[in-house]
Amino acid sequence: MIEVSHIEKRFGDNVVLRDVSVTLAEGTVTALVGPSGGGKSTLLRCINLLEIPTAGTIRIGDKSLQLQPGKKVGWDAIQPLRRQTGMVFQNFQLFPHQTVIQNVMEGLVTVLKWPREKAHAHALSLLEKVGMAHKADAWPATLSGGQQQRVAIARALAPAPRVLLCDEPTSALDPELAEEVVEVLSRLAREGTTMIMATHDLRLASRVADQVLFLDGGVIVEQGAPNAIFQAPERERTKKFIASLNAGHSYDI
Repeated sequence: MIEVSHIEKRFGDNVVLRDVSVTLAEGTVTALVGPSGGGKSTLLRCINLLEIPTAGTIRIGDKSLQLQPGKKVGWDAIQPLRRQTGMVFQNFQLFPHQTVIQNVMEGLVTVLKWPREKAHAHALSLLEKVGMAHKADAWPATLSGGQQQRVAIARALAPAPRVLLCDEPTSALDPELAEEVVEVLSRLAREGTTMIMATHDLRLASRVADQVLFLDGGVIVEQGAPNAIFQAPERERTKKFIASLNAGHSYDI
């Protein structure tokens, strides 16, 4: 179970998240959607403490951390939660000086201290899962964007995290390459991988997510199944947002 309770995040006087609370069951996929600046990426980054919330509580499995304004959080408190998450970034962030399989092995060898032979075998099995085993010895610069993102997903899965966090995983890709990533994430969802993703990609949210959270102004305005949110939203703010998309306007959802 992943639970955030009364999360607030401030950057100076700017309140980005306001009293956000939600509980997410393991084995489910949740899509965070909303306009730019609505708080979805910040919420995602608060879950694994890349951003430290100003206040509130985060719980992942049996590990939890309570945040208070003005109270510094040490690495010993951050690490138990962060180690239960895997992160997929918008722009891949592969190490350019390492081959594909070295990228996937890196955390296993340097952080978890696995023997190289064991790490290599595990990394190769994950590359097979994302359809990239044939590129194990390639350099990231020789791969397409879709291929790089699939390698990044394998790397995030390597330590067997409790939850996979995806921050705009298809936004840097053209539609054809994005489809490769959508298919991989769909397969992971079918296998029961717990995922939370901030996304502007309606196709991804519709195909992969069990539930959608619509964030605006730092609060969860509405939540529900993808069909309910995208086709029959209840809140006026959600209706206006979906109507703007249907009108062909360029919004980040």
